[in-house]
Amino acid sequence: MRSILTVLGITIGIAAVICVVAIGKAGQALVEQQLNNLGDNFVWIEAGGRAVNGVRTGTHDTKTLVMADAIAIKNQVSLIKSVSPNVDDPVQVIYGNQNWHTSYRGVSPEYFEIKRWYVDQGAIFSQDDVDRGADVCILGRTVRDQLFGVGDPVGKVIRVNNLPCKVVATLQPKGLSMSGQDQDDTIVIPYTMAQKKIKGITWLDDILCSAISQDSVKLAGQEAAAVLRDRHHLRPEQEDDFNIRNPEDIIQAQLDASKTMTILLIAIASVSLIVGGIGIMNVMLVSVTERTREIGVRVAVGATEEAIQLQFLGEAIMLSLVGGGAGVFFGIFGSYLIGQTLHWPMQMSIESVLVAAMFSIAVGVFFGYYPARKASRLDPIEALHYE
Repeated sequence: MRSILTVLGITIGIAAVICVVAIGKAGQALVEQQLNNLGDNFVWIEAGGRAVNGVRTGTHDTKTLVMADAIAIKNQVSLIKSVSPNVDDPVQVIYGNQNWHTSYRGVSPEYFEIKRWYVDQGAIFSQDDVDRGADVCILGRTVRDQLFGVGDPVGKVIRVNNLPCKVVATLQPKGLSMSGQDQDDTIVIPYTMAQKKIKGITWLDDILCSAISQDSVKLAGQEAAAVLRDRHHLRPEQEDDFNIRNPEDIIQAQLDASKTMTILLIAIASVSLIVGGIGIMNVMLVSVTERTREIGVRVAVGATEEAIQLQFLGEAIMLSLVGGGAGVFFGIFGSYLIGQTLHWPMQMSIESVLVAAMFSIAVGVFFGYYPARKASRLDPIEALHYE
C-alpha cells in the first residue's frame, strides 16, 4: 500500500507536467496563429495626424499618403518585397432582400499575399481590374453568410452603397483579430474603385507592406519612414504625418508571456515530482528498517555492499518507472481530454514526455540512493541481532 501511494505521487507529478506543457503549447499555437494571420512579415504604414495650431488631429486626417509613396517605398526600400495601397470605410452591402453593414478594403492584388489571405471560391481581381477601376469585389466569410447563406455568391451582383458590384471570389475565414474584431466581416475591392467611385478621394488611408524576413520588419519600417519624410518634405523638427504600426510587437509580447506562464506552471507541477521522490525515500527507509535481518543474512552469506545497494536502488528506480509510465499515460489521456472539452489545438510534446520519463528515473536514483547506501553499510552482526 505504501508503494502504491508513492507511485501515485510520481504519477500525478508526471501527468501534471505533460498536461501543463500541452496546454502551454496550445496557448502558444493560438498566439502564433494570430501572428501568422497578421501577414507575411507585415509592415503597416497609416496616414497620421498632425498638430494644427496646437491641436492634434486624429489618425487618417492627413491627405499626404498617396499611391506614388507606395511605389517609391517598393522601389527604394530593398527590405520590402511587396506593397499594397489601402483605402477603407464602413459600407452597406445589399443583395436581393438581404443587407448588411460591413466595411470595405480597397487594395491591389498584392494585398492577399501580404496578408496571407487565400481565396475559397473564384479568383482574385487582376491588376487590369485595378487599372480600370472595375466594379468587382471579394467577400469575407461573414458577409457571404449574411447575404447568401449557403448559396454560391460567385458571379452574382451586389450593391455596394448602391453601386452594382460583381462578386468574383470569396475568402477563406480568418476568425477574430487580436483586438477581437471579426476579420471576415469585410469585402475587398480594387483601391481605384474605392477612391473614385465610393469615397471620392485621391489619397490613401494606409500602405501595407511585406518585408523580406521577420528580422527585417522594424528596419524596413524605419527605411520606409525615411523615404516618406523625404517625399513629404518634412523638416527635422517636424513630426511624421504618418504612423508606422508594429502589431507584431503586441503578439510577440503575448507569446513571451505565454512561454513564461508555461515555465511557471511546469515548475509548480514539478513540486509533485519532488514530493513523490521524498515519498520514495521514506518508503525505502522504512523498508531498510523492516528488512534489517534480511540484509544481515545476505551480507553474512557473502553479499557485497554493491549488491545490497543495487537491490534497494533498483527497487526505488522500479517504483519511479512504474509511476512514470502511469504518469505518461494519464498525461497524454488528460491532454487529449482537455483539448476535446475546451476545443483547444492541443499539441503533444515528445520532448516533454521523454523529459518526464527521464526525470522519474532521476527521482528514483536521487531519492533511492541514501536508503540503499544506508542498507549496504549495515553491520552484519548487529543486523542479525536486530528484532
